[in-house]
Amino acid sequence: MQVMGVNDVQAALDALALDTRVAEFDDSTATSQQAADMVGCQLGQIVKSLGFMIDKSTPVLVLASGDQTIDERKLAALFEVGRKRVRMMSAAQCLELLGYAPGGVPPIAHRNNGIAVYLDDTLRRFQTVYAAGGAANAIFPIELMTLRMVTGGAFADLARA
Repeated sequence: MQVMGVNDVQAALDALALDTRVAEFDDSTATSQQAADMVGCQLGQIVKSLGFMIDKSTPVLVLASGDQTIDERKLAALFEVGRKRVRMMSAAQCLELLGYAPGGVPPIAHRNNGIAVYLDDTLRRFQTVYAAGGAANAIFPIELMTLRMVTGGAFADLARA
């Protein structure tokens, strides 16, 4: 299975007529702290794209603030299942369902369309956020409300208290 990358993300941004470019760096932006250091923003402005499986069959993408941890109990409650029915996607599932390796999963341009997207409420603190651009050294800026619009995502309280 072919891994998708930066060109796929940039093509999606262009198709959406968004005036933004994916920036590629010599060093990794795979962790939120690395990404924040690279672009010179607050840690919370980094968008972590986290893939989850609900009941082993329903993929979900959670867009979380870089300074927060997702509470899987809250995600389980959102889907009205027990906590043990929520699992992070494996690297193989990320590649198969989303098209990207962990550390470079963007919020858009996935292999499979129709995956539910949720944005954690803590992102609302920021007007501009920075998301992974399809590789572990790529990132792009985007207005939060534009991100919500282009992903079709819904805001939800998912951060660990």
